[in-house]
Amino acid sequence: MRTRAIANRVFLAIVVFIFAGCAFGFGGQEDVGIAPENPINMVLSEEAAPAEMAFEAEIAAQPLPQATGEPSDDFNTEEYDRIYENQFLDALSNPLSTVSIDVDTASYSNARRFINDSNLPPADAVRIEEFINYFNYDYPQPADEHPFSINVEISEAPWNRDHQLVHFGLQGLDVPKDELPPSNLVFLMDVSGSMNNPSKLPLVKRGFQLLVDQMDERDSVAIVVYAGSAGLVLPSTNGHNKAVILEALEKLEAGGSTAGGEGIELAYRVAQENFIEGGNNRVILATDGDFNVGPSSDGELIRLIEEKREEGVFLTVLGFGSGNYKDSKMEQLADKGNGNYAYLDSIREANKVLVSEMAGTLLTIAKDVKVQIEFNPAKVDAYRLIGYENRLLAKEDFDDDTKDAGELGAGTAVTFLYEIIPAGADEALRPTPDLKYQDTEVSEEAQQTDELLTLKLRYKRPDEDESILMAQPVLDEAIPLDQTSDNFRFSAAVAGFGMLLRDSAFKGNATYENIRELARSAMGEDETGYRLEFLQLVESAKLLGG
Repeated sequence: MRTRAIANRVFLAIVVFIFAGCAFGFGGQEDVGIAPENPINMVLSEEAAPAEMAFEAEIAAQPLPQATGEPSDDFNTEEYDRIYENQFLDALSNPLSTVSIDVDTASYSNARRFINDSNLPPADAVRIEEFINYFNYDYPQPADEHPFSINVEISEAPWNRDHQLVHFGLQGLDVPKDELPPSNLVFLMDVSGSMNNPSKLPLVKRGFQLLVDQMDERDSVAIVVYAGSAGLVLPSTNGHNKAVILEALEKLEAGGSTAGGEGIELAYRVAQENFIEGGNNRVILATDGDFNVGPSSDGELIRLIEEKREEGVFLTVLGFGSGNYKDSKMEQLADKGNGNYAYLDSIREANKVLVSEMAGTLLTIAKDVKVQIEFNPAKVDAYRLIGYENRLLAKEDFDDDTKDAGELGAGTAVTFLYEIIPAGADEALRPTPDLKYQDTEVSEEAQQTDELLTLKLRYKRPDEDESILMAQPVLDEAIPLDQTSDNFRFSAAVAGFGMLLRDSAFKGNATYENIRELARSAMGEDETGYRLEFLQLVESAKLLGG
């Protein structure tokens, strides 16, 4: 009898543990994400002995432990794509550099999460272009018919004074809030068990509440959730009915496995049914990216997102949480959906992305923006693009309007940096193979001009399929580092910080100390405090790095 009692107690403990630690199931689409009844009301065996019944009652009286959905430190499943750093390329044999712009910022805020948790981020979690583009820069507004201004500055590279650094900045046109087109938004929310953590679903809900507060009667919001299955929690609702939208958000709870693909399909269908001609039609996906059930292969999801992109429904991706975070998948989905990708590690970051930068997050002013730079080999021995490793394009892609590229949001700035080895520098370069059938020589025109390079850009207006070409020669007019703008010095400091975190082969003499001092000299007005926070992160990384 004692053996049987012990066995029954063990069995009951396992049952309680399963109910406490596993996510709740769903009976159908109408229930997805809504808080279920407490599962502790179990039916006990009629054959249970009195002592066992007392044990069961004692267990039932205790509060259930909260499922976090978070893997332990010994079971970290975060995923980041491998980054192979851009190398120096010989300007004579490789004069063209072609790249898509990138307005994502997720890598910086995700790295901040690591550092604030007293850990240095994995090298592949550091995408330097997203570090640089996290910050606002004091670029002028466009003054012509194009939706962005072009700004160029040249000086020495702070980490290698024998090299030059070329700073390019694009500034998107600001659009006042009252001039934004109406928005048809679908909040696609992951309510699976992995989102049951204070840094995940509760933060998602609060972030979306901030966005809803900015909406008016011209806008509409629908809410789709997914876990074991997908469901429509709130049909498209006028932005004036804030109380209805906020109540629907507040009721959401986490539980179940993750059928991400099914949720995306439903969200796009809802967005298409409520499509606003000339408006901002967008799905906003909030998830940790841990799609583990249903049609969730990368190929299937990407094909769906590309198809809907062509129909005028764009995708924004918001990442949350840690432990099982799938950065590589979420970045790819946003890229293919003509949208942007941000990581929200705090309510302050949610306010930055969904309120302060709402226009840039929600309104695309130029799509498929490509940059192609032709370097003058009479002035440049070699060049290296800092970051943007997964945004490189073939030179032929620049004139091909069928090739997808990045989008620029209203008021958004995009910055990219090239490190240059000047012509005649006493520096060994990687040898390039000799050609048998042709000679590559510097033309007389290249030798006589003062042009360092030519910058070309292509972009499409959001509702058009034919690109517009812009071209601008850049003269070889470098200035001393201490005479450069705050834009130049701060972006260089951020790039140097990224190279230190990656332990880049090109970090030169960069140290946390000199990077911090360079950034300190370029604080500008810093009304938001993000540059001051950057100084603090550099100091923390220095202490963590030893």
